[in-house]
Amino acid sequence: MALIPIILAGGSGTRLWPLSRELYPKQFLPLMGDRSLLQDTLSRIEGVADICAPIIVCNEEHRFLAAEGTRQLGITPAAIVLEPVGRNTAPALTLASLMIPQATKGSTIEDPVMLVMPADHLIEDVEILRRAISRGATLAGSGAIVTFGIEPDAPESGYGYIRKGRQISDVGSSGPGHYVISSFVEKPNPVDARRMVEAGEYYWNSGIFMVKASTWLRHLGRFRSDILEACRSAHDQSEWDGGFYRPDAKAFSSCPSDSIDYAVMERVGEDYSG
Repeated sequence: MALIPIILAGGSGTRLWPLSRELYPKQFLPLMGDRSLLQDTLSRIEGVADICAPIIVCNEEHRFLAAEGTRQLGITPAAIVLEPVGRNTAPALTLASLMIPQATKGSTIEDPVMLVMPADHLIEDVEILRRAISRGATLAGSGAIVTFGIEPDAPESGYGYIRKGRQISDVGSSGPGHYVISSFVEKPNPVDARRMVEAGEYYWNSGIFMVKASTWLRHLGRFRSDILEACRSAHDQSEWDGGFYRPDAKAFSSCPSDSIDYAVMERVGEDYSG
């Protein structure tokens, strides 16, 4: 099954100000070497089985930074999606899902698994990530929505957490380590962070997801039809400018803001909790 990376590069990088700032956010900066964080994100998935050309979602103002970053790597994106305004990760992923048929026109790709990754991660052990992607692709290809949890080694209050529910073995794989998500927890205070780490039921939220495009759109229609409708309207009035995809600014500006976690993931987890 085809695997299309969806790289979410729309953040403004305000937490690293003044090094990172509105017109030059951290995902476009070489913070850990010669390459930018966006370039590192793209490089670490090279060689993954069945990987396709990526789709990058970024702000309109950063289109040339994204294009130049991929050019330096010798990568031609399937598309660079330009958000006229920021509306969090759920609308960003929805735009990418809707335009995949146009971005892959002329190919044999149908209903691919999307590998959804923030563009500002630091991941040292790339082989572990690639193995997780391989396992996640099997699960996502069966219709599940997959996210990766990171086992915490300290009560860090700067990260979001995932609380695991019951273990499952009936969604595409019989291997260990697959759990229903019980809940997502926003960045906790230090006391709650220590309590969660000691409980042994929580993982750091990686923000990496795997899901078929059709699965995402179906669940979003169930839980946040308002987001889906606004994104469809923006998509229906979109324009292409070379490799840049521009959704209609007025329609997209009316879209509610929500994250992948809260718009869909937590609610889908409730389906398996019985």
